[in-house]
Amino acid sequence: MLRKILVPKYCICYILLLISGISAAPAIYAQQWIRINQLGYKPGSVKVAVWCSKDDSRIQRFDVVDAARNTVVYSGKAGKSYGAYGPFTNTYRLNFSSLKQPGKYFIRTGKTQSPVFEIGDEVYKGTADFALFYMRQQRCGFNPFLKDSCHTHDGYTLYGPMQDSTRINAIGGWHDATDYLQYATTTANATWHLLAAQRDFPGVFKDVKNANGIDGSNGIPDVLDEAKWGLDFLLKLHPRNDWMFNQVADDRDHRGLRLPKEDAFYGRGFERPVYFIDGKPQQQGKLMNHTEGTSSTAAKMSSAFALGSFMFHNQNPSFANLLQQKSKSALAYAQIKPGVTQTVSVASPYIYAEENWTDDMELAFASIKKYVVNHQADYLDSSFRYSLAERVTPWMIRDTANHYQYYPFINIGHYELAGQLDGRNKRRVESFYRTGIEAVNKRASRNAFLRGVPFIWCSNNLTTSFAIQCYWYQQLTGDSRYEELMQANIDWLFGCNPWGTSMVYGLPEKGDFPVDPHAALTRLMQAPINGGLVDGPVYTSIFSNLIGIKLTRNDDYAPFQSNLAVYHDDYGDYSTNEPTMDGTASLIYLLAALEGSR
Repeated sequence: MLRKILVPKYCICYILLLISGISAAPAIYAQQWIRINQLGYKPGSVKVAVWCSKDDSRIQRFDVVDAARNTVVYSGKAGKSYGAYGPFTNTYRLNFSSLKQPGKYFIRTGKTQSPVFEIGDEVYKGTADFALFYMRQQRCGFNPFLKDSCHTHDGYTLYGPMQDSTRINAIGGWHDATDYLQYATTTANATWHLLAAQRDFPGVFKDVKNANGIDGSNGIPDVLDEAKWGLDFLLKLHPRNDWMFNQVADDRDHRGLRLPKEDAFYGRGFERPVYFIDGKPQQQGKLMNHTEGTSSTAAKMSSAFALGSFMFHNQNPSFANLLQQKSKSALAYAQIKPGVTQTVSVASPYIYAEENWTDDMELAFASIKKYVVNHQADYLDSSFRYSLAERVTPWMIRDTANHYQYYPFINIGHYELAGQLDGRNKRRVESFYRTGIEAVNKRASRNAFLRGVPFIWCSNNLTTSFAIQCYWYQQLTGDSRYEELMQANIDWLFGCNPWGTSMVYGLPEKGDFPVDPHAALTRLMQAPINGGLVDGPVYTSIFSNLIGIKLTRNDDYAPFQSNLAVYHDDYGDYSTNEPTMDGTASLIYLLAALEGSR
């Protein structure tokens, strides 16, 4: 795959000096940039660019220029300086929200100008469907991108009531990332987001693929085809009322790069282990994980089954009925031993060390009440009681978290519960969202990018989820006070960040986006991974202590790395540039909201 040339990172004068053979001193590198959302802005949305400088410059005003006519259509005051942030000495927020006329523009102040961007009603049109490409590409079992099958021998059981190494059919689902690991918890969360995207924005998704992901039309929106792929896999992980499995494969997966059908790292040919949920600690490298119960994974499954039963009740009634039954049995499984279920590792101590589970129970009770057992008022009471146990997703208050310590990255249960409440209890649950948003907003208000999300591993997943929480809060309450904060998080994902790059492969088509991700298909086949959301920037302190990272070439974004955070578009950096399946599924919901909302 050819790497794109990113000219705007350096001064034109530097390029001319290179051509003429004159040596150039570092001082003539560009020192000022304007960061924008490369996808563009809707006419009625908040529109803010960020001017940033590595010198001591100050600005007073800025112009928005019609790109076709080269005429100024809007002039505004730069406002206050936000001072230093990351690699920059000085920063400003350039607000041009009052410009609503559709067109293509760039922002200019002095000799610095932004890339061209669009204002229009359809700037997000088709983007959610575009990101579905990545989900299909991650399918396990039959893979429509490869037009081949993989992992058809999954798998043999461990930790279950049956004899270890009992054969069970666990074929299907999605690969977790570049890895081929599969987790019930991320699958259930991803499936829920896909189902909710179609539920909340039914006019967004096309029908151009068959159920198997191959070109064609089957009368079902492609997002539901993808969600069913997740549901079918989850059903295999809960084959009996008293059986539930948490994970297929483990970290032995990381031993080398290969295509999915070549996966034979477990000492049993092409078979992989399938880990049973018994509510007890299981292996974590040389130690044991901190599993305490059966609730977190089982409750996530229950919620996905409940919403799936609603979404398929017209197209496939028998399937919907099965999902209703499974939603109830999964909730019962969640209550066998209240507590969190963590993942397993064999070769290293790294796992998805989830610690919260009451949010999952809140969502499960609210979902079953809404879609399965409407007559059971006590289910709503149970959901409300669980909402009090985790009012705010902890990372928002703490400003940090370990890897997947709090998952999902926002409390989805609050949204599903508040929509069924009224009066004082409704306002109380809505206030839980507001408290979390305020905590992030307090940090965000200190910098020009309105960055209040911590740079922990998978920071882009947190950014996406936080934008969704802001959106849900506004939908529930009609309170638009956080609209600029929400938009800043969306803008961050598509280029309004210190590195000036979109964090989504292929979006926008002519923009600056990852082209060398930590992904097997790009590395081995030079294949695009369209729509994949990469992990995102991490604290420099985290990056400096990770094992096995080695950049493979010169860093395109070297001028924008700092003691605060780093991002590398380099295959060698698995911490910032690896796409994730569940993060992309959340992004699909957010993009559907952006396209489907007025």
